[in-house]
Amino acid sequence: MSDKLAAANWMLSEIHKSGCLYQDDVVDFLVKSGQEDLLRENTDGNLVVGKPLLDQFRKLTETAVVWVKSGFYWRTTVAEDEPGREARG
Repeated sequence: MSDKLAAANWMLSEIHKSGCLYQDDVVDFLVKSGQEDLLRENTDGNLVVGKPLLDQFRKLTETAVVWVKSGFYWRTTVAEDEPGREARG
């Protein structure tokens, strides 16, 4: 299993446990487990989840998980969500 697939599966399991997963928690997990190669630095100089990992995570969760941009977290999809990958709080 590739590092990014293992990390994407970990992300999904964390969402199943608590209903949501903050990007900062993913960054912390990847840094602590020595997988900084799955991160990138954004324009503000912060570490964020890199595109290859995001792409892998999307493949696993296309309709089951949405990104809440205002809170920087993923959560399970609910009936009230509009179509697409992004959701309001």
